[in-house]
Amino acid sequence: MGSIRTSKEVERELPTFVRVYKDGTVERLSGTPYVPPCLEDPKTGVASKDITICEDPLIRARLFLPKHEPVTEQPEKLPILSAFSLVEHQYLTTLVAEAKILAVSVEHRLAPECPILTIYDDCWEALQWVASHSVDGGAASKEPWLADHGDFHRFFIGGDSSGANITHNVLMRAGHGTILGGIKISSAYLTHPYFWGSEPIGSEPKTDHDKVIPHLFWTFLFPTAKDGIDNPMVNPFATGAPSLAGLGCERLLVSVAEKDLMRDRGLKYFEAVKESGFKGEVELVDVEGEDHAFHILTYEKESALVLIKRLAAFLNKSC
Repeated sequence: MGSIRTSKEVERELPTFVRVYKDGTVERLSGTPYVPPCLEDPKTGVASKDITICEDPLIRARLFLPKHEPVTEQPEKLPILSAFSLVEHQYLTTLVAEAKILAVSVEHRLAPECPILTIYDDCWEALQWVASHSVDGGAASKEPWLADHGDFHRFFIGGDSSGANITHNVLMRAGHGTILGGIKISSAYLTHPYFWGSEPIGSEPKTDHDKVIPHLFWTFLFPTAKDGIDNPMVNPFATGAPSLAGLGCERLLVSVAEKDLMRDRGLKYFEAVKESGFKGEVELVDVEGEDHAFHILTYEKESALVLIKRLAAFLNKSC
């Protein structure tokens, strides 16, 4: 895939990640290769397919269905996971096979091509679309995998890194809003959540704190954010942030990694939820010797498989 002509004038750039030109075009400088869906993964037997949730705005998703043995009676319904991450095909295939769940991986619009707030709106709309399958006459054209296999009494959401940030914000919205069909979010997970703030905590760098990637990402993608890096969407501990007691789920799992720059934010989030008056259960997984998103980047490592099994056990415990 060819890069955009360098003769165009650059407006701003986040080195090695993304470049914005003055004519409004965006060039992504890194990314993950596209992995097509398949009807049967050779290792796990998991089936996957791509679907369109909405045409305007364009919101897509990849569905994952675990292998199931043919039965003569009514097949058992599967818990549903709405995952807010860019498609990490093999990681989700492994999780779906381990947990025996039906997963919907939302492909939201991207920033800076679109305003960052559209990402949160897209994921909320995708959640409502999934939930609409529980209502008679809900989705205009029901997705058969959800209609035939989904158990809407066991409804989960979760994400990794920026997807964990989205999960937090969707949970706050769910806690103060209504999901179609009266659906309740049974459990949620935040793995290596992307949170930051203007004041360093724990082992975060005390100097040049505003020059590290978590800070640069937010200010690059959302330069007009009210309160900047202390906007409650990225800093849930900021002055004026809504109480974490309002998280709209019954159980929550927070996972952190020892070498992750944002580890202390995840730990603080776990403690803050416990102290907030949140009426559900909250659990913590702290993995030694690993860095941010290791379970996605190196999903075949033993430590990654252990984390995936732990996550699957958490979801299954909700069933």
